[in-house]
Amino acid sequence: MSIKKAVVKSLKPGSYFVVDDEPCRVISIEKSKPGKHGAAKANIMAVGFFTGRKRNVITQSDKMVDVPLIDKFGATVIADLGESFSMMHTETYETFEVEKTDDEEIANKIAINSEVEVWNVMGKMVVVRVK
Repeated sequence: MSIKKAVVKSLKPGSYFVVDDEPCRVISIEKSKPGKHGAAKANIMAVGFFTGRKRNVITQSDKMVDVPLIDKFGATVIADLGESFSMMHTETYETFEVEKTDDEEIANKIAINSEVEVWNVMGKMVVVRVK
């Protein structure tokens, strides 16, 4: 698993962090000021990358969280295997399989020999868009 550590107060809308072993994209973050006897808090609204489930996380601003390292690359679809696609990396010519996506906009555009953008997030490959 390719992750790094980051402080909660460094997160911004659009960035990613891990909640319950699922990468999530930050939608909004509100930071409070520290009180007389307490630490500053952060209220984070996030959406799961794989499931699309909304999550609300309230934590200390100084806490360390896991941030996934996302590997983005181009690929060419070379075969439809039923439940997945066989693809070839455009730079290294390595072949691999990617499960079909639930997003109908992307699924309808994917065809053999089409160029796609693939993200490798925590060891799972996902087609993000068709070029």
